[in-house]
Amino acid sequence: MTLLGASAAILRKDLRVEFRTKEVFNSSVVFALLVIVTFSMAFEPTSQQARSLSGGLLWVAFTFSAMLAISRTFAREVPNDCLQGLRMAPISPAAIYLGKLVGNIFFLGLLEIILLPLFTIFYNLNVWNVLPSLLLILLLGSWGLSSIGTTFAGITTSIRMREMMLPVLLLPIALPLILSLVEATTATLRETDSIVNAGMWLRIAFGFDVIFTLLSLYLFEFVLDE
Repeated sequence: MTLLGASAAILRKDLRVEFRTKEVFNSSVVFALLVIVTFSMAFEPTSQQARSLSGGLLWVAFTFSAMLAISRTFAREVPNDCLQGLRMAPISPAAIYLGKLVGNIFFLGLLEIILLPLFTIFYNLNVWNVLPSLLLILLLGSWGLSSIGTTFAGITTSIRMREMMLPVLLLPIALPLILSLVEATTATLRETDSIVNAGMWLRIAFGFDVIFTLLSLYLFEFVLDE
Protein backbone atom coordinates (compact mmCIF):
# COMPACT_ATOMS: atom_id res chain seq x y z
CA MET A 1 0.00 0.00 0.00
CA THR A 2 1.30 3.43 -0.91
CA LEU A 3 2.05 6.14 1.63
CA LEU A 4 -0.99 8.23 0.69
CA GLY A 5 -3.26 5.18 0.48
CA ALA A 6 -2.29 3.97 3.94
CA SER A 7 -2.63 7.48 5.39
CA ALA A 8 -6.08 7.85 3.83
CA ALA A 9 -7.18 4.51 5.31
CA ILE A 10 -6.08 5.57 8.81
CA LEU A 11 -7.75 8.94 8.37
CA ARG A 12 -11.05 7.36 7.29
CA LYS A 13 -10.95 5.02 10.27
CA ASP A 14 -10.37 7.85 12.76
CA LEU A 15 -13.05 10.07 11.21
CA ARG A 16 -15.59 7.25 11.20
CA VAL A 17 -14.95 6.40 14.85
CA GLU A 18 -15.05 10.03 15.99
CA PHE A 19 -18.26 10.85 14.13
CA ARG A 20 -19.88 7.84 15.77
CA THR A 21 -18.76 8.57 19.33
CA LYS A 22 -17.99 12.34 19.27
CA GLU A 23 -15.83 11.63 22.31
CA VAL A 24 -12.98 14.01 21.52
CA PHE A 25 -14.91 16.71 19.71
CA ASN A 26 -17.60 17.29 22.33
CA SER A 27 -15.17 17.52 25.24
CA SER A 28 -12.88 19.92 23.34
CA VAL A 29 -15.72 22.22 22.31
CA VAL A 30 -17.13 22.37 25.85
CA PHE A 31 -13.69 23.08 27.34
CA ALA A 32 -12.88 25.86 24.87
CA LEU A 33 -16.32 27.39 25.34
CA LEU A 34 -15.84 27.44 29.11
CA VAL A 35 -12.50 29.24 28.70
CA ILE A 36 -14.00 31.84 26.36
CA VAL A 37 -16.97 32.49 28.65
CA THR A 38 -14.73 32.73 31.72
CA PHE A 39 -12.43 35.28 30.11
CA SER A 40 -15.40 37.28 28.81
CA MET A 41 -16.53 37.69 32.42
CA ALA A 42 -13.09 38.93 33.47
CA PHE A 43 -12.90 41.66 30.79
CA GLU A 44 -15.41 44.18 29.54
CA PRO A 45 -16.20 42.90 26.01
CA THR A 46 -16.45 46.38 24.49
CA SER A 47 -13.28 47.77 26.07
CA GLN A 48 -10.07 48.48 24.16
CA GLN A 49 -8.21 46.25 26.59
CA ALA A 50 -10.29 43.24 25.59
CA ARG A 51 -9.60 43.94 21.91
CA SER A 52 -5.87 44.24 22.49
CA LEU A 53 -5.85 40.96 24.42
CA SER A 54 -8.18 39.13 22.05
CA GLY A 55 -5.38 37.30 20.21
CA GLY A 56 -3.97 35.87 23.41
CA LEU A 57 -7.38 34.97 24.81
CA LEU A 58 -8.37 33.22 21.60
CA TRP A 59 -5.24 31.08 21.43
CA VAL A 60 -5.34 30.20 25.12
CA ALA A 61 -8.75 28.66 24.50
CA PHE A 62 -7.71 26.97 21.26
CA THR A 63 -4.36 25.68 22.53
CA PHE A 64 -5.66 23.97 25.64
CA SER A 65 -8.68 22.50 23.88
CA ALA A 66 -6.32 21.32 21.12
CA MET A 67 -4.14 19.52 23.67
CA LEU A 68 -7.23 17.84 25.06
CA ALA A 69 -8.13 16.58 21.58
CA ILE A 70 -4.59 15.63 20.53
CA SER A 71 -4.01 13.64 23.72
CA ARG A 72 -6.59 11.15 22.42
CA THR A 73 -4.80 10.66 19.09
CA PHE A 74 -3.57 7.14 19.86
CA ALA A 75 -5.87 6.39 22.80
CA ARG A 76 -8.15 4.21 20.69
CA GLU A 77 -5.21 2.08 19.57
CA VAL A 78 -4.10 1.23 23.13
CA PRO A 79 -6.86 -1.28 24.06
CA ASN A 80 -6.46 -4.76 22.58
CA ASP A 81 -2.95 -3.87 21.35
CA CYS A 82 -4.31 -2.14 18.25
CA LEU A 83 -1.24 0.10 18.15
CA GLN A 84 0.95 -2.98 17.92
CA GLY A 85 -1.19 -4.07 14.98
CA LEU A 86 -0.51 -0.77 13.25
CA ARG A 87 3.22 -1.23 13.81
CA MET A 88 3.10 -4.71 12.29
CA ALA A 89 1.01 -3.65 9.31
CA PRO A 90 2.83 -3.42 5.94
CA ILE A 91 2.82 0.38 5.99
CA SER A 92 5.48 2.93 6.84
CA PRO A 93 5.47 4.83 10.15
CA ALA A 94 5.29 8.01 8.11
CA ALA A 95 1.89 6.88 6.78
CA ILE A 96 0.62 6.42 10.34
CA TYR A 97 1.87 9.87 11.29
CA LEU A 98 0.43 11.51 8.18
CA GLY A 99 -3.01 9.96 8.67
CA LYS A 100 -3.13 11.01 12.32
CA LEU A 101 -1.80 14.48 11.45
CA VAL A 102 -4.47 15.19 8.85
CA GLY A 103 -7.15 13.91 11.22
CA ASN A 104 -5.98 16.23 14.00
CA ILE A 105 -5.84 19.20 11.61
CA PHE A 106 -9.39 18.45 10.52
CA PHE A 107 -10.73 18.20 14.07
CA LEU A 108 -8.91 21.33 15.27
CA GLY A 109 -10.02 23.27 12.22
CA LEU A 110 -13.62 22.25 12.79
CA LEU A 111 -13.31 23.20 16.45
CA GLU A 112 -11.97 26.65 15.56
CA ILE A 113 -14.66 27.29 12.93
CA ILE A 114 -17.35 26.55 15.50
CA LEU A 115 -15.80 28.61 18.31
CA LEU A 116 -14.67 31.64 16.30
CA PRO A 117 -18.20 33.08 15.83
CA LEU A 118 -18.89 32.61 19.54
CA PHE A 119 -15.63 34.38 20.37
CA THR A 120 -16.53 37.36 18.19
CA ILE A 121 -19.95 37.59 19.84
CA PHE A 122 -18.61 37.49 23.41
CA TYR A 123 -15.92 40.11 22.69
CA ASN A 124 -17.97 42.25 20.30
CA LEU A 125 -15.47 41.96 17.45
CA ASN A 126 -16.07 42.59 13.75
CA VAL A 127 -14.00 40.10 11.74
CA TRP A 128 -15.68 40.22 8.33
CA ASN A 129 -13.07 42.55 6.83
CA VAL A 130 -10.19 40.36 7.99
CA LEU A 131 -11.83 36.92 7.82
CA PRO A 132 -9.50 35.49 5.09
CA SER A 133 -6.42 36.51 7.10
CA LEU A 134 -7.91 35.09 10.28
CA LEU A 135 -8.75 31.78 8.62
CA LEU A 136 -5.17 31.53 7.33
CA ILE A 137 -3.86 32.05 10.86
CA LEU A 138 -6.21 29.39 12.21
CA LEU A 139 -5.05 26.96 9.53
CA LEU A 140 -1.38 27.53 10.37
CA GLY A 141 -2.16 27.13 14.06
CA SER A 142 -4.05 23.88 13.54
CA TRP A 143 -1.26 22.53 11.35
CA GLY A 144 1.51 23.49 13.77
CA LEU A 145 -0.15 22.22 16.93
CA SER A 146 -1.09 18.98 15.16
CA SER A 147 2.39 18.43 13.73
CA ILE A 148 4.16 18.38 17.09
CA GLY A 149 1.13 17.21 19.07
CA THR A 150 0.78 14.02 17.01
CA THR A 151 4.43 13.16 17.63
CA PHE A 152 4.26 13.77 21.37
CA ALA A 153 0.96 11.92 21.57
CA GLY A 154 2.79 8.92 20.13
CA ILE A 155 5.61 9.33 22.65
CA THR A 156 3.25 9.50 25.63
CA THR A 157 0.95 6.69 24.51
CA SER A 158 2.48 4.12 26.83
CA ILE A 159 2.62 6.53 29.80
CA ARG A 160 -0.15 6.12 32.37
CA MET A 161 -0.64 9.88 32.91
CA ARG A 162 -0.32 10.82 29.24
CA GLU A 163 -2.96 13.59 29.45
CA MET A 164 -0.73 15.42 31.96
CA MET A 165 2.57 14.69 30.25
CA LEU A 166 1.50 15.91 26.81
CA PRO A 167 1.21 19.62 27.80
CA VAL A 168 4.54 19.42 29.65
CA LEU A 169 6.27 18.20 26.49
CA LEU A 170 4.30 20.17 23.92
CA LEU A 171 4.07 23.70 25.34
CA PRO A 172 7.84 24.49 25.52
CA ILE A 173 8.33 23.36 21.92
CA ALA A 174 5.17 25.08 20.66
CA LEU A 175 5.91 28.41 22.39
CA PRO A 176 7.38 30.15 19.28
CA LEU A 177 4.37 29.03 17.24
CA ILE A 178 1.85 30.17 19.86
CA LEU A 179 3.54 33.56 20.25
CA SER A 180 3.55 34.14 16.49
CA LEU A 181 -0.12 33.12 16.26
CA VAL A 182 -1.05 35.48 19.11
CA GLU A 183 0.78 38.41 17.52
CA ALA A 184 -0.65 37.70 14.06
CA THR A 185 -4.19 37.34 15.43
CA THR A 186 -3.96 40.54 17.48
CA ALA A 187 -2.68 42.47 14.46
CA THR A 188 -5.43 40.98 12.33
CA LEU A 189 -8.22 41.91 14.71
CA ARG A 190 -6.94 45.47 15.17
CA GLU A 191 -6.12 46.39 11.56
CA THR A 192 -8.17 46.24 8.38
CA ASP A 193 -5.12 45.55 6.17
CA SER A 194 -3.70 43.12 8.68
CA ILE A 195 -2.20 40.64 6.22
CA VAL A 196 0.68 43.11 5.72
CA ASN A 197 1.19 43.81 9.43
CA ALA A 198 0.99 40.12 10.37
CA GLY A 199 3.20 38.95 7.51
CA MET A 200 6.33 38.36 9.59
CA TRP A 201 4.44 36.35 12.18
CA LEU A 202 2.72 34.29 9.48
CA ARG A 203 6.10 33.43 7.95
CA ILE A 204 7.41 32.30 11.35
CA ALA A 205 4.35 30.11 11.88
CA PHE A 206 4.59 28.63 8.38
CA GLY A 207 8.30 27.87 8.79
CA PHE A 208 7.62 26.23 12.15
CA ASP A 209 4.89 24.06 10.64
CA VAL A 210 7.01 22.88 7.71
CA ILE A 211 10.11 22.14 9.78
CA PHE A 212 8.35 20.15 12.48
CA THR A 213 6.19 18.25 10.00
CA LEU A 214 9.24 17.11 8.04
CA LEU A 215 11.13 16.23 11.24
CA SER A 216 8.19 14.25 12.55
CA LEU A 217 7.78 12.34 9.30
CA TYR A 218 11.41 11.31 9.52
CA LEU A 219 11.54 10.57 13.27
CA PHE A 220 8.16 8.92 13.76
CA GLU A 221 9.66 5.49 13.10
CA PHE A 222 11.75 5.89 16.25
CA VAL A 223 8.73 7.15 18.18
CA LEU A 224 6.82 3.95 17.42
CA ASP A 225 9.81 1.79 18.39
CA GLU A 226 9.90 3.24 21.90
